[in-house]
Amino acid sequence: MNVARYVPILAWLPRYDRSWLTFDAIAGLTLWGLVVPEGMAYAGIAGLPPQAGLYTLVASLLIYALLGTSRHLSVGGTSATAALLASSVAAALVASASATASDPQTYATYAAAFVLVTGLVFLVAGIARMGFITQFLSKPVMDGFVVGLAIFVVVGQLNKLFGVEKTEGNTVEKLLGIIRELPQANLATVAVGAAALLALALLPRGSRRIPAGLAVLFGAIILSAALGLEDRGVAVVGALPAGLPVPAIPSVPIADLLGMVLPAIGVLLVAFSESLGVAHEFAEKHGYEVDPDQELNAHAVVNIASGLFGGMLAAGGMSSSAVKEGAGARSQVSNLVAWAATIVTLLFLTPLFTSLPEAVLAALIIHAVWHILSSRKLLRLRKEAPVEVWFGVLALAGVVFIDVLQGMMIGLLASLAFVVYRSSRPHLSSLGRVPGAPGAYSDLARHPEDVPVPGVLIARLDAPMYYANALTARDRLKAMVREATPPPSAVVLDAEGQDDLDITSAEVLKGLFTELRASGIEIYVANVHAPVLERARATGVLEVADHVLPTVELAVRAAEEKGRGGRSP
Repeated sequence: MNVARYVPILAWLPRYDRSWLTFDAIAGLTLWGLVVPEGMAYAGIAGLPPQAGLYTLVASLLIYALLGTSRHLSVGGTSATAALLASSVAAALVASASATASDPQTYATYAAAFVLVTGLVFLVAGIARMGFITQFLSKPVMDGFVVGLAIFVVVGQLNKLFGVEKTEGNTVEKLLGIIRELPQANLATVAVGAAALLALALLPRGSRRIPAGLAVLFGAIILSAALGLEDRGVAVVGALPAGLPVPAIPSVPIADLLGMVLPAIGVLLVAFSESLGVAHEFAEKHGYEVDPDQELNAHAVVNIASGLFGGMLAAGGMSSSAVKEGAGARSQVSNLVAWAATIVTLLFLTPLFTSLPEAVLAALIIHAVWHILSSRKLLRLRKEAPVEVWFGVLALAGVVFIDVLQGMMIGLLASLAFVVYRSSRPHLSSLGRVPGAPGAYSDLARHPEDVPVPGVLIARLDAPMYYANALTARDRLKAMVREATPPPSAVVLDAEGQDDLDITSAEVLKGLFTELRASGIEIYVANVHAPVLERARATGVLEVADHVLPTVELAVRAAEEKGRGGRSP
């Protein structure tokens, strides 16, 4: 067995260019400066204590460096996975007959269990080599879902930003609840949150080299301790446990674990789509390949370890990956540097976070997702894909008015339904000879300069025939025969686009060919691939087709010769 296939670091580390070390070290420390405050903030989205974000980094930074195939992807907690975790755990607790939803320890146990189940789902997908699975989510659905998720995340942080009670319900209900609570807002909390947002926006304009998140984080800690903000009613993080996480298997009933499998599949679709998209973007930019199947394996082990450590869902994130690449990362050695710095943080630096205002964590989250809201993704898609953009709108509305996973499923099912609808109504082209190009044929409707072949209808199905569109294709071909002027004495069916033949399509073709032959029309089939030919022979389609020829040109010549009274092949 090729061990390096499953542990890619064994292949690239021996060939590591030592001149890259300085770049990777700087990028790793820069990455640490971003992911530590973000990880703590994203833990708040997931409904977990801040240290859960750091425990996630302990697993993700090291394991992805060992198992990942992207040089630049940064895997860890993201706003999307944190929101998905919160939504999924809340649903699992509601469905559970044995858990108490209001108990923080129970919530943390179920969160760890869900992360573990998601890791196992990733592992099954990796073993089955299902790296193609991301193709089930179209770009409009992903864009709409991500925008809805950004709104969900921002609204979920407003109570911390204003220092008011958290409200329940969907995103709209939460927003209305926050608005009703505004008269009770803590002014000191509002000032802290507003100042943090302003600093996060302005610091990068002064210098891109300043790790704005880390600067705001430690600046807020210093000010909070110096001004005694906790005594002014500003909620702070409080004491964090020092030391490394201890692996533990969460104790959750089997029935509840099984109930987590379906939402875990939804998480896989969303999280892996985002991860693989980011990984491919940087791979294309820097000229290397990413293995989707191994990426599934890497994400599987990362999430299994994170679940055992009591961490969050982990996936590749665009913002952290872009920061890492922009800081000059050359390889996953930068991850190892960031991992070592995170270990130091957990061992020695956790007491520093005691005075950190929660409003600052909320500001970090809002700033991290604001670029999604300001990107106007759906507005651009409205011009590029006016039909498909509505699937993104459906996904967005589902997230905002129902919940996160439900929104994703609504968008996914709507786009799949559209695919089925479109494929069930295939376009049939009537072909004519291309002037000046012997043997070439193209669509007469699109190329009116083409020359029809008198007495011969040349039909090409522009999508494969299968059970869902066979009757529609048959009816369209019969209509073309009726509408042809003069009436055709032969039909040439170009089967180049057909790579398989199911039993339903075979029966439909047999009935169609029999009906056409009964009305005196010769049937010619051209460009038939070998698998289709074998299926056609086995199902009896060839018995009712007059002629099977290798090219459209030979079929047309045979039909013309037959029409002139000659002998056809």
